[in-house]
Amino acid sequence: MTTSIEATARSRVAPATATAPPAGRALAPDLARGAMLLAIAFAHAPLFVTDVDRGPALLNTITDFFHMLFVNNHARPMFAFLFGYALVQLMNKQLDRPGADWVSVRKLLRRRGWWLVAIGFAHTALLVPIDILSVYGLAAVLLAGLLRRGDRALLWTAGLTLVPGTAMIGAGMWFPLSSGNSTWEAAGMAAGGQDIGVMFLDRLIAWPIGLVVALVGVVPGVLLGVWAARRRYLEEPVRHRGLLVRTAVITTVVSVAGSVPAAFLQAGLWTEPPAGAVWAAALIQPFAGFAGGIGLAALVALVAIRAGRRRNRLTTMVEALGQRSMSLYLFQSIVFVLLFYPYGLGLQDHLGLAGATLVAAATWLLSLSIADLMRRVGHRGPAEILLRRLAYRTR
Repeated sequence: MTTSIEATARSRVAPATATAPPAGRALAPDLARGAMLLAIAFAHAPLFVTDVDRGPALLNTITDFFHMLFVNNHARPMFAFLFGYALVQLMNKQLDRPGADWVSVRKLLRRRGWWLVAIGFAHTALLVPIDILSVYGLAAVLLAGLLRRGDRALLWTAGLTLVPGTAMIGAGMWFPLSSGNSTWEAAGMAAGGQDIGVMFLDRLIAWPIGLVVALVGVVPGVLLGVWAARRRYLEEPVRHRGLLVRTAVITTVVSVAGSVPAAFLQAGLWTEPPAGAVWAAALIQPFAGFAGGIGLAALVALVAIRAGRRRNRLTTMVEALGQRSMSLYLFQSIVFVLLFYPYGLGLQDHLGLAGATLVAAATWLLSLSIADLMRRVGHRGPAEILLRRLAYRTR
């Protein structure tokens, strides 16, 4: 089984009009990637508005709580987990080919990683100052050698990198929260009145710094995904149902409980907190979000058990979206540029947090329809096709 971003894309895909998935392909990973794109849309869309407080105050507050408890610092670890999971799937599929060996497979993984970095750079330069493709591409390059290491090496590396990753994200949250400001304001990427040329140069300058900083935060999730893939947790959810249930429950509790203090601070409902409490809330929230992101993947795997038994139109559409996640992730950026930027519709000055979140949901629903149309005509996805041609091209 493969993923649309990380795993092997097929050279040809026959037209598919039935609802059954490709032979030998598990449902849960595709559903998880389709759901992941909704989380990414929720996380990114509000960053393009100039004032998240614009609009009904109560609705914005409720939306802010929703983001802090279930979205902020949740989408990233979920993506990282699924990416690491897919690296193992790709490795195993390549090693099963006649004449394959570990050295050639490792070179393929790294070559795909470098091309992801290149595509991510183009994404940043041409569209928006935020990108995840280059981050995970670089992670593939650096971590490919660990795919054959033992579990102890994986888990120790994940645990050790989780500390600086959490501290780095927490420090970024602490600065605005300690000043009584919103984390949205600190992370915002609204164009405002900037010239398009200035924005282009700013993105080019910031890209390498953001790439390295973001890499630290995704390594733990990638390695945990590698560890989980060795046990086929997502491919065989029925077999691992008990563990998945416990994981989903425990991580959800940790995620919500650990995010509540930061949510109260962000909403201004916790006034004059002690300095130590602000630090604690800022550090705990990204750790809770890491747990929540893993829990979301476990929850989708449980949903896949029932969905696989009684497939319906929505299941098929989300599955198709997950199989084309790279293309539809880039589609999100195109939509946000057209809707929010001043040389588009300029909605950056008209929508607040709640409005931007609704735009994110609408974009995801549109992505579902596009992915389903691609499925019906047998189209793999333009970005997936491009990545395969680049990575598998021989001299």
